[in-house]
Amino acid sequence: MFKFSISNIALNAFDHTKQLQILPELGFQGIEVAPSRVWKNTWHGLTANQVDNYRQSVEKADLKIVGLHSLFFDHPELGLFRNSAGRKETLEFLQHLSLVCRDLGGKTLIWGSGRRRKKISSVDAYSETLDFMGLLCSKIEDHGTCFCFEPLGPSDTDFLNSARETTRLAKQLNHPAVKVQLDAKALIENGEATLDVFKETASLLVHFHANEPGLGILGSSGQVNHSTLSKYLKKIRYNGYISVEQRQLNQKTALQDIQKSASTLIKAYR
Repeated sequence: MFKFSISNIALNAFDHTKQLQILPELGFQGIEVAPSRVWKNTWHGLTANQVDNYRQSVEKADLKIVGLHSLFFDHPELGLFRNSAGRKETLEFLQHLSLVCRDLGGKTLIWGSGRRRKKISSVDAYSETLDFMGLLCSKIEDHGTCFCFEPLGPSDTDFLNSARETTRLAKQLNHPAVKVQLDAKALIENGEATLDVFKETASLLVHFHANEPGLGILGSSGQVNHSTLSKYLKKIRYNGYISVEQRQLNQKTALQDIQKSASTLIKAYR
C-alpha cells in the first residue's frame, strides 16, 4: 500500500499549522515541503530553531516530512550552468538544503527548476552536471538525503527532460545521494506513461508526484490517467510516497480543493 503526502504549496504561505492538522483526516501521512512556503528567508537567515519548530508542528499533526521540493523558487539566480561564483554559491545552498531536509526528518530533495542549459550543448551540460553532482554528493553523503532531478517536459526545462535521462544520470553517478523521481504530468507530456519506463526506473525510484498540468486539482485536466499510473507503480512494487503537487488555487477554499484531490488520490492509488 502506498503512503500519501501533499506539498505545502497547496496550503497558506508561512502559516499553515491549523491546516496541517486536517490533512490526516483526508488520508495523508506526509507533507512535502517547499521551503519558501514556510520561511521568508530560506538560507542565511534561517535558524535551527525555526527548522525544529516547523518539524514539531508537522509531527504534532501526526504527519511526517518526506522531503523538499521547489528548491530554487526564492533563489532563481542559482542553479546549474552558472559561472564559477554562481556554481560555488549553488553548491553551498544545496548543501544547506540537504541539512535542512535531514533536520526536518526528510529524505528526498526534488530538483525541478534551475537547470536551463540555453546555449550550452546537451553533451557539455551533461558532463558539467556529472561533475557538479559528484562534488555535491561527496559533501552530503553523511546526511542520509538524496537529490532527484525531476524529469520535466520541454515547456518547463531544456535539460533532463525524460525519466530515461534522469535514470541514466543517476546510474552513471552511482551514489546513494542521487535517486530518481517520476512526475505524472511530465510522464504524459514526454510520452513516457508506459510500463517499460516504470520498469527502467524501478531500482532507483524513491518519489512520485501525482499532479496535473498547471498543478490543479487531481483529475481536473482529464489528461492524466492516475489509475493507470497507479497500476504501473504496483507492478514495480513501489512502496514510497505518492505526493500530491497542487498549487493553492484559492486561499478561501484551499482545504476543499485538497479534499477533492485526496478523494481522487485514494480512489486511483489505493
